[in-house]
Amino acid sequence: MKLSLIIPVLNEEENVPHLVKAVDEAFAGQTEVELEMLFVDDGSRDGTFDVLGRLAAADPRLRVIRFSRNFGSHAALLAGFEKCSGDVAAYLAADLQDPPAMLLTMLQKWREGAFVVWGTREQRDDPFSARLFSLVYSTLMQRFALRNMPRTGLDLCMIDRKVIEAVVEMREKNTSIFGLILWAGFPQVFVPYHRQARKRGKSRWTLGKKIKLVVDSFVSFSFFPIRLVTYLGFGLSFLGFLYGLFVMVRALLGLTPVQGWASLVTIVVFLSGVQLLMLGIVAEYLWRTFDETRRRPPFLIRELAGFAGEPKP
Repeated sequence: MKLSLIIPVLNEEENVPHLVKAVDEAFAGQTEVELEMLFVDDGSRDGTFDVLGRLAAADPRLRVIRFSRNFGSHAALLAGFEKCSGDVAAYLAADLQDPPAMLLTMLQKWREGAFVVWGTREQRDDPFSARLFSLVYSTLMQRFALRNMPRTGLDLCMIDRKVIEAVVEMREKNTSIFGLILWAGFPQVFVPYHRQARKRGKSRWTLGKKIKLVVDSFVSFSFFPIRLVTYLGFGLSFLGFLYGLFVMVRALLGLTPVQGWASLVTIVVFLSGVQLLMLGIVAEYLWRTFDETRRRPPFLIRELAGFAGEPKP
C-alpha cells in the first residue's frame, strides 16, 4: 500500500527538515506502508527549494514540485494530487501544527472503507483571531454552502485514489480543494485531534488570503450571495414603494414642508452603495466564469526534483 503525502510549502526553509524527521518517526516500523512525500514549493523566496532539493537527492521517497510563482495552497494541493502515485493521498501542512502521527489513525479509517478521512480540530493552540475566523467560516459554509462541513473546521485530509482522480478531473481554479472533496460526496469519516501552535517561522495565512478563500468558497459552492442580491432588490423596491406612497399622501394633504435635502442625499447615497454591492457580487460570479473559459492552467511548474527525467531550471 502506497501513501502519498502532499505538502505545500511557502518560505518554510526552517521547518522542512523537522517535518521530514517527524514523518519518519511517525511511520517508523510501518513496513507495510510505502511512503511518498511530495512537496510543492508555492513560490518560496528563501532557500526552501534548495533544502528540498538536497533532501530529495538523498531520499528517494521525496519529490519536489516548484511553481513559477505563488499560485496559492489550493493550487499546490491540486498539483500534488496530479503528480502523486499513491493508492491514498493525504494533505499535511509544513508548519508541524498537525501531528504526523495522526496519519496512522486516519490510514486505519481508510482501510476500514472510508473514501475520505478528515482530521477535525477538537482543540487548537492558535491565536484567538485564527480560531474566530475558522469558526465563522465553517459555520457560514455549513449553513449556506456545504452541509457536511464540520463546525470545528478542516486541516488534515486523506483521500482514496478514486477521490484523487475525481478532484483532478474537475481541475477548477479559484476554488477550495477541501470544498470540492466535500462536494464530491464520497463516504467520509472525521477524526478529532489537537492542533498545536506553530513553533518555527511565521504563518503565511494572511488576512487577504482568508478573504479570498471565503469569496472563492461561497461563489464556488453556494448561490446564496446571488440570491441575497435578488432578495435585497425586492426588499428595497418594496420599501421605496411604501415611502413613495407616504410622500404622495403627505403632499396631497398639504403636510410636506419645503425641506428634506439631507434625507434625500442620505437615501441616494445608501441606494448607490447597495447597487454597487450588488454589482460587485454579480461581478465575482462573472469573473470566475470568465477565468474558467480562458482555460489558463491553475498553476505553472518551474522545475521538479526527485522525479525521473525532471526538467532542468
